[in-house]
Amino acid sequence: MSDQLYAILTFQAGYNTTIVLAGVIVLSIGGGVVGVFSLLRKRSLTSDAISHATLPGIALAFLIVFALTGNGRNLPLLLIGAAISSGLGIFVIQWIRSRTRLPEDTAIGVVLSVFFGLGVVLLSYIQTLENSGQAGLNSFLLGSTAALSKDEALWMAIISSFATLIAILFMKEFSAVAFDEGFSRAQGWSVGLIDLTMLALLMVIVIIGLTTVGLVLVIALVIIPPAAARLWTERLSRMVFLSGLFGGIAAWVGGAFSALFPNFPAGAVIVLAAATIFLLSLFLSPNRGIVYWGLRQFKLRITIAVKQELLGLESSFAPKPWGIRFVMWAMGLIRYNGRKTARGETAALDAKRQKRLWEALLRKYPEVALDCSPLSTNNLENKISSELLDALKQDTHKL
Repeated sequence: MSDQLYAILTFQAGYNTTIVLAGVIVLSIGGGVVGVFSLLRKRSLTSDAISHATLPGIALAFLIVFALTGNGRNLPLLLIGAAISSGLGIFVIQWIRSRTRLPEDTAIGVVLSVFFGLGVVLLSYIQTLENSGQAGLNSFLLGSTAALSKDEALWMAIISSFATLIAILFMKEFSAVAFDEGFSRAQGWSVGLIDLTMLALLMVIVIIGLTTVGLVLVIALVIIPPAAARLWTERLSRMVFLSGLFGGIAAWVGGAFSALFPNFPAGAVIVLAAATIFLLSLFLSPNRGIVYWGLRQFKLRITIAVKQELLGLESSFAPKPWGIRFVMWAMGLIRYNGRKTARGETAALDAKRQKRLWEALLRKYPEVALDCSPLSTNNLENKISSELLDALKQDTHKL
């Protein structure tokens, strides 16, 4: 089994499997890149509404094709129906938001529930038809990577690559609208048109992802990778790169396991792989990771406790908690008997100086002092201006 998994991961498991896996990877990369701007624009849930709004379009297109040909299973026409339906969903959301006092999340909830409910009713009706070719229609709900043909995977990769390219080319405009809409208008840019372009790219990714992960889970492709990337960086270009990378890795690993275990739905496995990446990022990222945050908090508590004890040492009181005594001994601040070393003498004097400086700051500029602390890891000299520091030194006469 390990050899088979290795062959799939290295694209050596057969031509059709390789093409399908490559197409899914390109799709997920596009979802990660396009999803960044939806996340920054605070419209991630719009993709959920778009995906659920595709269902009535798929069902209606199926019924129309069935009435004309006797077999409604025609993927290109079904996707066209999905595009029309999701486009109508976007229009309804925008109309409710601009013409009523209802917030956008309410508009999204209305579109999501109403369109999805209509789609379920139509699917239930389709199931009662005989010889309609409805077999496999439910794959649009959860996706079916194994059912993709070579041509479908190829077109999916081409369209996704085009959407990714457009998102990268208009990165400056998209980011400007996402971060500062007023600035974008001042530059003479059409915010409405840029918004529409972002929504159109989002709709493209959602629609071509229907056959892969399904409309229920396609939202994960445009939300989870950007959310994971946001934990690692503050820069937009790096976030876009990492989001696309995380999406590609999730599709690569998830698609490979789905090919190895055909009974596992590909969409669900890909989403679980993306969720694993998010959890690892949540715990291990250096900027916002839980582990690093815990370590920083622990270091801060130790620093505060040590400075408090140094102030006590300056008043001839030895540290009482054995834990802090051990830490200060390990830092070379005190000897085994609790007496200060030369390094401890210097640190104690500095702690006292910092405290007196902060007290002077509190007397003269209390609003500034509230943002500082004599027990913090950074010296007050690094937090206030040189002019203010000179004024405080003249006030204390002892610093």
